[in-house]
Amino acid sequence: MDSELLLEISNLKARYGDVEALKSIELRVKKGEITCLLGKNGMGKSTIIKCVCGMLKTMTGEINFEGNDIVGLQSHKIARLGVGLVPEGRRIFTSLTVQENLICSARKGYWSLKKIFDLFPILGERVAQSALTLSGGEQQMLAIGRALMTNPILLILDEATEGLSPIVSGQVWEVLKKISDEGVTILIIDKLSSRLKSLSNSGFIVEKGETVWTGEMTGLSNSIARKYLSV
Repeated sequence: MDSELLLEISNLKARYGDVEALKSIELRVKKGEITCLLGKNGMGKSTIIKCVCGMLKTMTGEINFEGNDIVGLQSHKIARLGVGLVPEGRRIFTSLTVQENLICSARKGYWSLKKIFDLFPILGERVAQSALTLSGGEQQMLAIGRALMTNPILLILDEATEGLSPIVSGQVWEVLKKISDEGVTILIIDKLSSRLKSLSNSGFIVEKGETVWTGEMTGLSNSIARKYLSV
């Protein structure tokens, strides 16, 4: 594995029962960079993340994280290696307070409650408030904060701005740039936007379970975007 690579996926195939979800996935995430994973709905993006995080076992191929083969590894062991996930739909614990959500899976390291509240001041103001009462944007901030509290080497965000207003989405992009500047490698699954394109170093496009484009985001042409992303 290239020493510059943090995550390397080669010839990944996966199934849901008899249904082939991934046919041939190639993906590489360099240390210290922001990489985006793009594709229309139903093309296999979330399935890739499930494979990386150990939530889908019916797979073949190679997934190397920081030199470790993680295929078949249990989810909690992958998390301990340094993979943090902000799942699609946020999935915060609505019966817990903001602080309880943040500390429930915390691990020692750079990211602490103080660091999270510096990053998201609104969460500091809502520290004792039930997570259920937060707005959608605040819940997404909490989900990001909770993942950071595990002190990950790689932060994965599945549909990072889904359902958020343009203003809140912009705030999320700004925060992700700050997190990247703190040395966290980031993999984002989201819809293509000018902000995402300018934020990301490199990108991958998947279609029908296969990697169909890869390159620097500055090289993603309008014709490629129209062909595979309908934008």
